[in-house]
Amino acid sequence: MTLDQLRIFVEVAERQHVTRAADALNLVQSAVSAAINALETRHAVKLFHRVGRGIELTEAGSVFLGEARAVLARAQAAELVLADLSDLRRGTLTIQASQTIASHWLPLHLVAFRAAYPDIVLRLGIGNTAEAAEAVRAGTAELAFVEGAIDDASLGSTPIAKDRLVLVVSAGHPLAGCARPEPADLASASWVLREPGSGTRSAFEAALVALGIAPDTLAVALELPSNEAVLAAVVAGAGASVLSEAVVGPSLRTGALVAVPLALPTRTFQVLRHKERYRSRAADTLLALIHAAP
Repeated sequence: MTLDQLRIFVEVAERQHVTRAADALNLVQSAVSAAINALETRHAVKLFHRVGRGIELTEAGSVFLGEARAVLARAQAAELVLADLSDLRRGTLTIQASQTIASHWLPLHLVAFRAAYPDIVLRLGIGNTAEAAEAVRAGTAELAFVEGAIDDASLGSTPIAKDRLVLVVSAGHPLAGCARPEPADLASASWVLREPGSGTRSAFEAALVALGIAPDTLAVALELPSNEAVLAAVVAGAGASVLSEAVVGPSLRTGALVAVPLALPTRTFQVLRHKERYRSRAADTLLALIHAAP
């Protein structure tokens, strides 16, 4: 049974005439008759009485007419849903982001998107880079915004923004007055770092390798799961750390932290999408908005 057959049946039933139904549907009479015959033959039931040149609904046809109208109404409602989604009049966009991005970079873009498309529900999950990538891989998020590099053939990665890492210490730390720390200074310092798997930790370790320092030789005093926890520990004097400029900016301005002049590479925020999954218009529109932002 097809929707076309149902449409033809309803048209014939309402007009009680095959030829007039065919004209209304812009079909030849034989096609209309064939559709009715197919329904009757397949289900072994008579839908119409043939009385002379006219037709009348049978009892079965009368019952079926209500069901057919209901199915066609649901199909039309489904078409309207797709139209609404394509026009961004409804829908849900699920996003995953690493902590740095979710707390300090992404919110302004989400607010702008929400203002432009208030009927699209935005769902944001927060985790480290590895967790965000897994969400896209598993299909529980359409987009993931991360700092770290991801080596996964199933995921596409596109640069979306730039970020700078900053080495910070408390005002009383020995490195606070250091004009240019040497590798030996870094190797001997006590460190407060994000957990393995975070983009910030991965970028810092890559910078250490470039300086000739093996990351596993650092004296890590604390390993914490959030930027805020790392900040609080560094302000309290627990050790040095490397965090995003967006994260440490307010603490640098108040003097709670001091930036140590170390040449750290600029890193790129990436947006991850699954290469084989459907790409919604809502996701495309959010990315276009971000790219167009000043």
